[in-house]
Amino acid sequence: MNLAALRENYQKGELLESKVHPDPLEQFKIWFKEAQNAELPEPNAMFLSTLGKDMRPSGRIVLLKYVDRGFSFFTNYFSRKGHDIEHHDKASITFFWGELERQVRIEGHVEKVDEKLSTEYFQSRPRASQIGAWVSEQSAKIPHREFLEERFNALEKQYEGQEIPKPAHWGGYELIPDYIEFWQGRPSRLHDRVVYELVHGNWERYRIAP
Repeated sequence: MNLAALRENYQKGELLESKVHPDPLEQFKIWFKEAQNAELPEPNAMFLSTLGKDMRPSGRIVLLKYVDRGFSFFTNYFSRKGHDIEHHDKASITFFWGELERQVRIEGHVEKVDEKLSTEYFQSRPRASQIGAWVSEQSAKIPHREFLEERFNALEKQYEGQEIPKPAHWGGYELIPDYIEFWQGRPSRLHDRVVYELVHGNWERYRIAP
């Protein structure tokens, strides 16, 4: 594999401090809408990085579901990411929209979302996904695939004709940002990078070198 020869000369856009929204969450919504309009596959897919109890970093792709004070996703609280967040509330998320030559990096701390919101979102999920939240002890060792399928079939039968309750061990997290960087690819690797940093409760905006 000749990986050293793989490269792109980005030239689809520019990012100027004078043209971005003063609020980084609003700027994110602008870019996210443009990713949706471009019909990118799963534009809400984001790479979540956490730190374990032993300070070992781990990452995975999760799906963004709400943007309010921060960026919300849902999971099993007993998963690896859940245990990581329990020990270290600092985390980061990254969006990469390659077709638009854009990246957004977000850092901050993580809080559980309100139980009411978790329940509302759970009830909006497809029924099979609701059952799946009960079936999977996320990140735990299991003997084989059939173990999951047998549990799924049993729970499907158990809740037949009934509303499926939200598991107590399942719900949402919200990453509250204090640092957000917008990255736009540019020719000759002279990329545009505009940073918003929360300083004494106010967002400061500046450019950093590519």
